[in-house]
Parts: sequence; structure tokens; C-alpha cells
Amino acid sequence: MKIHTPCLGIAAMACLLFAGTASAIDYPPRKPGLWEMTIQSDDGASKAPPMQTQQCIDAATDKAMREMGGSTGQQACSKQDMRTEGGKMVVDSVCKIGTTTATTHAVVSGDFGTGYRMESRSSYNPPLAGRKEATAIIEAKWVGPCKAGQKPGDMVMPNGMKMNVLDMMGAQKKK
Repeated sequence: MKIHTPCLGIAAMACLLFAGTASAIDYPPRKPGLWEMTIQSDDGASKAPPMQTQQCIDAATDKAMREMGGSTGQQACSKQDMRTEGGKMVVDSVCKIGTTTATTHAVVSGDFGTGYRMESRSSYNPPLAGRKEATAIIEAKWVGPCKAGQKPGDMVMPNGMKMNVLDMMGAQKKK
């Protein structure tokens, strides 16, 4: 199964969006256990099929991912504004993806204990992979304890491929 490049970009952007500094907004950590995320993207010309992943987390994994995204965001983004409006998180960012500048507006509703929803709209200048803009909806829900044999950081991709985000982060730090 081919994983659509826009979906991967959106997943990476989701990490950046949630990774603002604590001084910008103090959002609660996700509940430990198994989280299922469905990402639906639309580049204006076509709608990609939904991409679904599962991830096993604990408090340390959740914190490490936010910190990783925060440092990545500080390097790649000239703007990362996070604020609350009417009980929702609103994120506006301007980030470089290669030679392209991505300007994103996202709204996050729900909670980090049972489920949340992020709706985002991005524009790309110059176009990214031929796309001038894209929208995405990420719906995440807590589905219960991690499955037998899973450890914190384990992620199952739409094609069934398994990886561990913490192991990948460790490998990148060693480079």
C-alpha cells in the first residue's frame, strides 16, 4: 500500500502543531494507552483515502514526542502561535519544508484523555509536490490499554508496518 506523501507531511505537521512551548499554551498530556488516529486530507484537487495509525504511549513517550516536535518546530518554523479560544486550541504557524513555506491554521477540540479532533488548512509557497494548499482532519481516540506485546512508542502504520517512535528518535540523536 502506498502511503500518500501529503498524509505523511500532515502527520509530521501535527507533531509540530502540538509541540509548542509550555509558555505558549499548557495543554494536558494524552492518556497513556493505545491511541488510534485517522487522518483525512484533501489537496483541493483530490481527496486521499483516510490514513489510520495506532500508537501505544505512556507519559514519558508523550512528553518525548512533544519535546521532539518542539525542537523541530523551533528549527523549521518562524512562527508558532498557540492560544485558546472558546475552549479550543488555535494554532497558527509558518514553517519551512525544504524550499517551501507552509502557512497553517489549525483548530483542536476535545480532550487528551478520550479523544480530540484537529482541523487544519495549509497553503504552500512555492507549491509543495504540485499542491498550493491542503486541508486535513485528524481525529484521535483512546481505544484502551496497549495490546499485548506492545511497548510505549510502538506505532502501527496503515500498511501494517510497525515501528517504534522512541527507537527512531534515539537513532536520530546518535547521528
